[in-house]
Amino acid sequence: MKNTALTHIHESLGAKIVPFAGYNMPVQYEGVKAEHLAVRESVGVFDVSHMGEFHLKGENALALIQKITSNDASKLTIGKVQYTCMPNADGGIVDDLLVYRLLENEYMLVVNASNMQKDWDWISNHNDVGVTMTNSSDGMSLLAVQGPNAAKAMQSLTQVDLEGMKFYTFEVGKFAGEENIIISATGYTGSGGFEIYIPNEAAEAVWNAVFKVGEAYNIKPCGLASRDTLRLEMGFCLYGNDIDDTTSPIEAGLGWITKFTKDFVNSEALKQQKEAGVTKKLVAFEMQKRAIPRQAYNIVDADGNTIGKVTSGTMSPSLEKGIGMGYVTKEYWKSDSEIFIQIRNKAVLAKVVKLPFYKG
Repeated sequence: MKNTALTHIHESLGAKIVPFAGYNMPVQYEGVKAEHLAVRESVGVFDVSHMGEFHLKGENALALIQKITSNDASKLTIGKVQYTCMPNADGGIVDDLLVYRLLENEYMLVVNASNMQKDWDWISNHNDVGVTMTNSSDGMSLLAVQGPNAAKAMQSLTQVDLEGMKFYTFEVGKFAGEENIIISATGYTGSGGFEIYIPNEAAEAVWNAVFKVGEAYNIKPCGLASRDTLRLEMGFCLYGNDIDDTTSPIEAGLGWITKFTKDFVNSEALKQQKEAGVTKKLVAFEMQKRAIPRQAYNIVDADGNTIGKVTSGTMSPSLEKGIGMGYVTKEYWKSDSEIFIQIRNKAVLAKVVKLPFYKG
């Protein structure tokens, strides 16, 4: 198991450390609910240094990205970020990722930790156009400073106008005394904030500075468990749960990042799928009784016939009710459709709802 540059700090703060995607990661400190609500109401900080960062450089960098990703990266200008996915050749998804346009011919791809080697191999195998690829993951730390007070709390650490930054943009500047830091108005919580890319050797100093200026806002360290409840309340897909090598972006409701104005891996088959329609689709649901849906629980109809499986589920700390997502057959796609979640030997009523669950 690898450690991040901050693992020793998490341990000193009493975090519960678990193995995750090859790293020792903090799953929680004070408790999931307290950390979740800190992000929804003020500001919280996640160490997400396990994420992978690949740099692609050269005059054909855009052409390679266009070939391997479903979204249209030609729309990116320097300082912009795009959410996208890499389709595989069989109709599934290799990974979902962020694409940063750093310079005219230089991009950074931010990928999921559990897929790092798979993604690197996939991109390398498609790189027949001479793009220089660098895996910067091991030397880079990443802090996600999230919540409605993130900009106010962090502003004294940088001259970059944090309040003025638009969602899915970034700037490179000085942060907490460190030069050339990527400050990105991104995050997976739905409560706003920033992701800060830092060289490992500066990670501890930046962490300490962030917590010092955040004291006035009751800043809290947050673990992977609250990151999961926060993203689920927004209906954001998690790779390995809601999307994987067997689920298509069309089935997963990611048609909005699947642009058929260009050719990319498996684009023709996905276009046909979009036109013909899919037989299963990812839907969101709320439990109608106090119960917690969990990943892999069966979804059944009123007669007990299996119609799908839960891909993500939890007790929502903001809504105080059970929420989840899962793939179901066509008859149950509409809002207010009644479905049942098989919890142990009971079929518990749930209703299909529109996302996000949390409307803040």
